Amino acid sequence: MAEQDKSEEHFVLFETAFGSCGIAWSPIGLTRLQLPEATPYVTHRRLAGPGRRAWEGQLPAAIDEAMAELEKYFSGKATDFAAVSVDLGDKPPLQLALYARLRLIPWGETTTYGALARDLAVPGGARAVGQAMGRNPVPVIVPCHRVLASGNGLGGFSAPGGRTTKQRLLELERANAIERLPLFAPKR
Repeated sequence: MAEQDKSEEHFVLFETAFGSCGIAWSPIGLTRLQLPEATPYVTHRRLAGPGRRAWEGQLPAAIDEAMAELEKYFSGKATDFAAVSVDLGDKPPLQLALYARLRLIPWGETTTYGALARDLAVPGGARAVGQAMGRNPVPVIVPCHRVLASGNGLGGFSAPGGRTTKQRLLELERANAIERLPLFAPKR
């Protein structure tokens, strides 16, 4: 797929129970989901790239529906984003396959970097999977937060707030009992 002309991209900020989020989209689908930053201004600034313009007027139906699903998700209701179209641009085939596989992990379930690497025969294994997760432009829609390190460790998270945000998303989905997450593990 050819790189999209950024002049065709728009973005909008919206409030959720999680904070002020933003999405950007092209004619093909969502190109970016921005999780809350320190302030809505910072979130806006992250989305307002060269050629990407703030949307004015009534939102396209697909974008309105995606926002409604995200608001539902951030309020703690089980959500499936399978119907949300994404435009991942000109990513390598392996990365696209990995993101497609991630979209199949349902609400409240997790896997590991190593398991994904084995499932998809990823050269470089778990480390390569982790690097691809760090480049995911649409977290939550492509639920990279549901990928854990071996032993159910949190692993990394490149979105604002890092591991703390990843933990909040997992708790929101009740994917793991809190006592299993590393920050709450009993000291040995």
